[in-house]
Formats: sequence, C-alpha cells, structure tokens
Amino acid sequence: MTQIGNGNARHRVTLPDGTEITLAWAAMTDTGLRREVNEDSYIAQAPIFAVADGMGGHAAGDFASAAVVTRLAEHGGKILIGTPEVDAALRLAVQDMGRGAGVTDEGSGTTVTGAALGAIADEPAWIVFNIGDSRVYRLVSGTLEQLTVDHSIVQELVDAGQITREEADTHPHSNVITRAVGFHEAPIPDYRAIAVEEGMRLLICSDGLTKELTSYGIRHFLVANAKAEKAGRQLLDAALGNGGRDNVTVIVVDVLRVVRPEAAQS
Repeated sequence: MTQIGNGNARHRVTLPDGTEITLAWAAMTDTGLRREVNEDSYIAQAPIFAVADGMGGHAAGDFASAAVVTRLAEHGGKILIGTPEVDAALRLAVQDMGRGAGVTDEGSGTTVTGAALGAIADEPAWIVFNIGDSRVYRLVSGTLEQLTVDHSIVQELVDAGQITREEADTHPHSNVITRAVGFHEAPIPDYRAIAVEEGMRLLICSDGLTKELTSYGIRHFLVANAKAEKAGRQLLDAALGNGGRDNVTVIVVDVLRVVRPEAAQS
C-alpha cells in the first residue's frame, strides 16, 4: 500500500489562459475486514488523482499498485497533464514491476483508474482513464454517473445482454478482469474527457467500495455530505459496515469554483 498526497480543503490553480479553478479533495484507504494486506494504493495530488488496486491472488499486487501511483506522482504539482503523460507513466510502471523483488514468472499486476486535470482545445477538462474494474463517478446537480466502463468478464456479459447489472454483482466471475497494468503487457487505458464544471464532484474508488455499495448508496453519501472528507469517510465506513470483503480506497474531488479570465476582469 502506497499513499501519496493528503486531503486539501482548498487548492487553487491558474491555467495558462488565466482560468482559475479551485479544488478540494480527500483520500483514504482501509484494508477491510477480510484481507490481511492492503494492496490498494493512491495518488491524490493535483493535477492527478488515481487509485490502483493490486490484483489479489497474484504475486506482488501491492508492489504493482505502488509502482503505478509512484510513476503517476511524478506529475504531481504540475498545472495540467494529458494522455501522453499518463501513458508514459503506466509504461514505466510496467518496467518497474518487471524489476521488482519477489515477482514470479507470471509477473505482477494492478488495475488503475483516475482523473487528471488537463485541457481539450484550450478548455479545461478532466481526463478520466481506467484499466480494470476500479471506477470513476461524477455527481452533478444530484445526478450520479459512472464515467468508466469495467474491463471485466461480467461487464462483457452485461454488454451482450446475457446477464443484468444486478446479476453481475453476485456473478461467480465478478472478480475476473480482462485488462490490467502489468504481466509484461503494454498498458492500454480507456480515456474519456469531461468538462470541468463548478459544483461537480468526482469519486475515484477501488472495487472494494462498489462490491459493498450500490450506485444508490454511493449517491446517497455523496449528496448528503458537503465536505469531501466527510463524504469519503462515510462511504468507506459504509463499505466496511456492509462486509468489507476487500481493500477499500476512496478519493473525493470537488470543483469549488471556476473563474474565467473575462469574469475576473468584469
């Protein structure tokens, strides 16, 4: 388990075009009630927020997740980053895993998901990325949306119409993923760009949260708590209260203000 970055109640960044964005965030992790080791790692340091879930049952899952967030953290403190920086960090992390002590011939691996503050056509945007089944959600005006699509056997079955979303949660292959970072393979993340909106909230989490809470439960705690720290803490506590079968990691990021240059001058 590697934790990089702390919560921040107010962080202001000025983009190259003069736009000022004020963020707040909180990050936390717990081993859960049934695991002996926490193989989750996270980076919460603007402009990059990400969770890596070392794959249980595989060699050095904790080392793999640490390798990913450590490489992503090399971009912490910058104003903006984009897909090239994320791609490069993940490729370097795979190389790091190959040099890790205790890694078997099968290699080590991890999922990863996150959001990076970037720009698309000179407009501020969250660059959302994922490999595996850890997730990013967006809450805007009380509406919760899952921004990432799981790379998993059950998601493929859902997409094919063979099982429902509810059946997927209890399917015997619910832990089998189809894409990961590691195992000597080139990492292939999915990307999605979304606008940075004042008042929006992002949730970045490992599947230890989504195994224990439905989307309705997740929305409840995100809506009920104005502060990122309290929302994250109640989500984590609820996951533990519902069984805590896996490591649980939660990052909540709030966009407090977005001020355009023309607005600041008026």
